Amino acid sequence: MTASTSSVITLHVNGEPHTLAVDHRTTLLDALRERLDLTGTKKGCDQGQCGACTVLLDGRRAVACLQLAVAAEGRAITTIEGVADGERLHPVQQAFLELDGYQCGYCTPGQICSALAVLEEHAAGWPSAVTADVRPEAGPPALTDDEIRERMSGNLCRCSAYPAIVRAVAQAAQEPAGQTKAVSV
Repeated sequence: MTASTSSVITLHVNGEPHTLAVDHRTTLLDALRERLDLTGTKKGCDQGQCGACTVLLDGRRAVACLQLAVAAEGRAITTIEGVADGERLHPVQQAFLELDGYQCGYCTPGQICSALAVLEEHAAGWPSAVTADVRPEAGPPALTDDEIRERMSGNLCRCSAYPAIVRAVAQAAQEPAGQTKAVSV
């Protein structure tokens, strides 16, 4: 008896279930891009080093090129396509737009997904490698430029838009929850 090398799975992407048959070796990145036509998530290095493929799995960031699609079954997956609220941009997206936190735009979807997680992690009081006082009772550290740079360090930008990305994350952190703007086209 031979073991099957494929499975039928249901991926819950941006609030919608998608059932598909996949080879067990299919990465989440390839399932999203090639099977579900969600091409906002980019394939950069395909080795988990650049962050271009960053998505949110159950609200936590993950590089989709290292995540097997079968291992993502039953988890809430958020891609860049699921960040805006219809025509209303998320404050992180709006800040990237206003402050030129993108250049060529290739890394931007991964940067935005990572920034969303950074803001959640910071609000929850998670320390980073540059946090001076890591005691839980100290509360969240100030979200300084150094904190943002460290927390975003897994996402590379070939265009070197890092100063604008840091400003965009800092601006988004100041936005009251629910304050988004309509997309103008």
